[in-house]
Amino acid sequence: MATFRALTLTETGGKLGILETADLPPGDILVEVKYSSLNYKDAMAIAGRGGVVRKFPMVPGIDLAGVVVESSAAEFPPGSEVAVTGCGLGERHWGGYAGFARVQAEWCVPVPAPFTMRQAMAIGTAGFTAMQCVDALERHGAKPEGREIVVTGAAGGVGSVAIALLAERGFRVVASTGRPASAEYLKGLGASEVVDRAVLGAESAKPLEKERWGGAVDTVGGTTLASLIRQMAANGSVAACGLVGGTEFATTVLPFILRGVNLLGINSVEVANAERRRIWQRLAETLPVEKLEAMTTEIRMDQVVFNAPLVLEGDVQGRIVVVI
Repeated sequence: MATFRALTLTETGGKLGILETADLPPGDILVEVKYSSLNYKDAMAIAGRGGVVRKFPMVPGIDLAGVVVESSAAEFPPGSEVAVTGCGLGERHWGGYAGFARVQAEWCVPVPAPFTMRQAMAIGTAGFTAMQCVDALERHGAKPEGREIVVTGAAGGVGSVAIALLAERGFRVVASTGRPASAEYLKGLGASEVVDRAVLGAESAKPLEKERWGGAVDTVGGTTLASLIRQMAANGSVAACGLVGGTEFATTVLPFILRGVNLLGINSVEVANAERRRIWQRLAETLPVEKLEAMTTEIRMDQVVFNAPLVLEGDVQGRIVVVI
């Protein structure tokens, strides 16, 4: 039985404390956690917003990467390096902001070469979601020789990885952001153009606008998602994966029945293990490690609570790795 530090949330807030491995909920595998990450959902959980945490007490952290210490799963013997993203971590199951975690074998994937555990968490749920979005767009007909692909919330975690992936796949990428100071950063990831988010966030009474986009990765929702749908070219697709701009949007059926627009919902939490491995393999084959490093900053676990409001306010660029 080992003791370790953990961030624990209760109905009244969160604090760092000491737990024992005997305190952990049951699971197939005991992992010594080396790294986690700070995602928008983590920040919401720490702030007590959105009903992210389903029961208390809860160890937050929707991602973790570490080394297997004990295992009843033959595929993951002690010494294996594993990554877990989503699967209810930090929501229904104790998550990654702790020195140890017990998880189910079907949640785990081996950390894929060439990534290290740290790089797997630089990707984390945000990068996994970005790859899901790019994969969905391509499966619905998006091609590099087609029209531009726009990425909203481009300077955030999902947006940053999505730009790097799309550029690597040969697409012309337009980054939409409310942070003019991030323009050079976004171009360094592969964006050919940067537009102000107000351009896409404007409301309109028109059911259809001039066709521009061949596809979109939308992390914003709200009026931005409605605008994207109106501006989508024939047979274009929007991969919708975020809600920072609101959960509701108003549109008409006209973009869908006159232009054949596709609205693709992306769920990164409940994903079958075989599909998880396929998406991770695509990341390993596509995402340039140097671009991943360029978008990544590192914090300690005792800095998570301080940084969470910055994520909610949109003051964080790229990805944040948490060193456990």
